[in-house]
Amino acid sequence: MSRVQANLLRGALELLILKAIEAEPQHGYGILEWIERRIGTQVLVEEGTLYPALHRLEERGWIAASWGRSDNNRRAKFYTLTPQGRRRLAEGAHVWHDFTAAVTRALETGG
Repeated sequence: MSRVQANLLRGALELLILKAIEAEPQHGYGILEWIERRIGTQVLVEEGTLYPALHRLEERGWIAASWGRSDNNRRAKFYTLTPQGRRRLAEGAHVWHDFTAAVTRALETGG
């Protein structure tokens, strides 16, 4: 991953995690799979990046964690959005859309 990709990912990873668990609780590997399905393999999120981000989001009160069983019957920590997390996702998505639209306009204009 290039330095530019890594910096962009850091800025978007929290929103991607919140979006991944918006509809239903997910364990870490499920979140990684969700992100890969949406983004593709252009940007790969590694476990060493994901789990610290999950801990940060939990500390901020945006997600909650509880133990459960995965599809293959393994014990796993599942993450769900809290009401604060839902608000953060909505606010962050709005800011992200505005920001990316502005950058796209700037890159598409001549000179």
